[in-house]
Amino acid sequence: MTVRTPPRLVVLISGTGRNLQAIMDAISDGRLHARLAAVISDQADAYGLERARRAGIPALTLPAAGHSRETYNAALAERIDAFDADHVALAGFMRILGHAFVTRYRGRMLNIHPSLLPEYRGLHTHERVLAAGERWHGASVHFVTDELDGGPVVLQGRVPVRAGDDAETLARRVMSDVEVRIYPLALAWLVDGRLTLRGSAAWLDGERLEAPRQLDEPDMKEAARR
Repeated sequence: MTVRTPPRLVVLISGTGRNLQAIMDAISDGRLHARLAAVISDQADAYGLERARRAGIPALTLPAAGHSRETYNAALAERIDAFDADHVALAGFMRILGHAFVTRYRGRMLNIHPSLLPEYRGLHTHERVLAAGERWHGASVHFVTDELDGGPVVLQGRVPVRAGDDAETLARRVMSDVEVRIYPLALAWLVDGRLTLRGSAAWLDGERLEAPRQLDEPDMKEAARR
């Protein structure tokens, strides 16, 4: 595959598109050197589609009704490839992707998950963190593999769980303090060729990541502010 400058990025969403907006902002201010080629949603009423349209970005809907998982994934890949995507970002895309789809974009696709992986994979993470009495919560960016929320984690950030938090307040803080900061940064590493997937491990700047980078590390704080 020949990667163009800037690389072409397709974002998959299901909801309001807060992380999509963070990606758009990072492209606009030069922190993410990519062209947002299209936004695709499985939900026709996803507000993120409106964000894309207002920015002049192609916004497509591909409902799941009438599809098996296999036929849906094939149709989704067809639409992504129509935009000649170099990379794919899952930004709140609430569908499980199959082996063929994951293999097609292996090493070129990241996801953001609202927990400190490997803890709390799957859904309802905020409620589960509160029910378990955890002191910390956060979000993780990881490569997408066949294992649900199980690909190599490259970047994380955390927030304290406060007395009086409910799932809504905790989710808002994770989004505003962590997600919108770490996702554009990790995508910038990917599109710039600094972040790669080799076998079952993530590599950053030629070094294997034995553990995810953390937003509270001094150099990560500075990078996220740029």
